[in-house]
Amino acid sequence: MNHQEKFEANRALWNAKTAYHVDAEMYKMDMWLAGETSLDEIVLNEIGDVKGKTLLHLQCHFGQDTLSFARMGAQSTGVDMSDDSIHKAIELNKELDLEAHFIRCNVLDTRSHLDQKFDIVYTSYGTICWLPDLDHWAKVVADSLNDGGTFYMAEFHPIIHMFDYPKEDIIYPYFNIGAVEEVNEGTYADPNAPIQQREFFWLHSISETINALRNQGLQLEFFNEHPYSPYDCFGNSKEIQPGKFVFGSFPHPLPHVFSMLWRK
Repeated sequence: MNHQEKFEANRALWNAKTAYHVDAEMYKMDMWLAGETSLDEIVLNEIGDVKGKTLLHLQCHFGQDTLSFARMGAQSTGVDMSDDSIHKAIELNKELDLEAHFIRCNVLDTRSHLDQKFDIVYTSYGTICWLPDLDHWAKVVADSLNDGGTFYMAEFHPIIHMFDYPKEDIIYPYFNIGAVEEVNEGTYADPNAPIQQREFFWLHSISETINALRNQGLQLEFFNEHPYSPYDCFGNSKEIQPGKFVFGSFPHPLPHVFSMLWRK
């Protein structure tokens, strides 16, 4: 099976997930529609002021973060490969009377669908694991930035991706060894969702991610690791502080999230 066939299988999976995620407790749709931001503390503390800036959100799912940035004054554009996710994002944009834009495409094809360059490019949480080629992805990031613009990402740490949650067993590799194929039931946001579909994902080390961006000439301004997740999505977590979740029962803290900001 080639990459395009794997992408199509994943697109079908995310189309199936979207309806359940919109109603899932994790996404707090009612509170968000009432005005609460979907952006977590890590992102809000690190990304900087977005007001009046153009912002591209890569792999935006159904647009909550994209639209949260629009509420903060950004001129937001979201890209995602899921037809159903983009349809819902457009619906929410209209419902909230915002002026964000959404494009349905594979993130690796972004520059074929979008000529504009942006002050900020953003991606977060569970995105790069769906990509086999971070060199291609990093070029999309760099080519989408204005000179002087910034790329910000917050992502689950590759160490936390090694576990077979909710079990505390390590079964996945740290380094990229090619596509991992699985058939899973439910979703991270709704374990009881009646979804059982094949998925393909790729695991990327910290060095692979950093070097892909560095090779595009971007300059790293900061890199941080965080000993908690802002989402209760592992099925075996405890909330150590409001909105901060720790996986498992390990004697020492594990890195759950990394975040970084780059400048072109």
